[in-house]
Amino acid sequence: MGVMMTIPRDIKSQVFSVGCIDWDRRLFDELIPLPDGTSYNSYLVKGCEKVALVDTVNPPFVDVLMENLGRLDVDVLDYVVVNHAEQDHSGSLPLIHDRYPKAEVIVTPRCKELLMSHLHLPSDVFKVVGDGDTLSLGDKTLKFVYTPWVHWPETMSTYLVEDGILFSCDFFGSHMATSNLFADPFTVYEPAKSYYAQIMMPFRKIITKNMDKLDELDLEIIAPSHGPLYSDPNFIMDAYRDWTSEDVNNQVVIPYTSMHGSTKKMVEHLVCSLMERDIEVQQFNLSQLDLGKLAMALVDAATLVVGTCTFLAGPHPLSAHAAFLVNALRPKLKFVSVVGSYGWGGKTVEVLQGMIPNLKAEMLDPVLAKGQPNDEDFEALDKLADQILKKHEELNLQSRTMVERYR
Repeated sequence: MGVMMTIPRDIKSQVFSVGCIDWDRRLFDELIPLPDGTSYNSYLVKGCEKVALVDTVNPPFVDVLMENLGRLDVDVLDYVVVNHAEQDHSGSLPLIHDRYPKAEVIVTPRCKELLMSHLHLPSDVFKVVGDGDTLSLGDKTLKFVYTPWVHWPETMSTYLVEDGILFSCDFFGSHMATSNLFADPFTVYEPAKSYYAQIMMPFRKIITKNMDKLDELDLEIIAPSHGPLYSDPNFIMDAYRDWTSEDVNNQVVIPYTSMHGSTKKMVEHLVCSLMERDIEVQQFNLSQLDLGKLAMALVDAATLVVGTCTFLAGPHPLSAHAAFLVNALRPKLKFVSVVGSYGWGGKTVEVLQGMIPNLKAEMLDPVLAKGQPNDEDFEALDKLADQILKKHEELNLQSRTMVERYR
């Protein structure tokens, strides 16, 4: 890694962004593609009596954080607030505490437990706060709001009362490296949706409860731990309300694998058949999978159709992998089906059904062809398209533009 310089920037009077931009990272958690890089945001709040740092940065970038604190003449740090224990936000804490040994580490009880396990910090460095507790910095007040399961159980958000700033950590984040401090809605929408889909979607039920708690706050700015800040909190909060709702679109998502072309022919026929019925379709070749694109498509879709060839009497491993991921992400799908081909037999449908127990979706008639699909198989695919159309019409589903989805 080369020298990384990210300058401290003013958010409001005596409130600064002091984290770093990671322009070159292309994979997160050894799983999530980062086509636009990311950032590790850390924030400094200077009160007239006390100084607090809110979250740290990924350990390889701790020198950037240290440099920014030096530029702001931070000789004494009274508090380090840790909203979330995951190491890309907390991992630099031991080094920060070495430099500022008198700083108290502000945490939830569960966060204290995790940090002691992950970072081997002693118990006496922590100050545990409860939901709704406040901490005075003199002329600035921090209020701590428990927001569990966004996306770990210990997470909280920190609200700077006088300035209306919510330091939300991973909540409302986006993997997006940008020199812009504040988000442009049309630029950040897709990165934020992809981030939600891959990280937050499994917890959408409890996220709705957390959103209700935030409605009680007078928000002017949302400052997450990844990506740009939001000067219009309603933009990202409305998007989250849409994504976490039970509303789905007139949309079918079709991830597929095809070894010899038979399944691909079936998928292409089904896609055309659905398009003829004015149903929006997103098709993904799993041999070239972009997990972020697939996850994002699942946020709004009403129907999933898994396309798979047969591999050793079951689904192809790539199709099984897709089913595993869908089950883990828990999207609000209403209908699921399977199409594909086989050589001599197998239990493809049964295996795939067994891999998606978390989905509360109705199983529609599968279509499996022996070898190359024939006219009868194509007719069955047309009937599946008719069945999907009927199901979508019964729910009165509409297709919405990107703008409509967040307004």
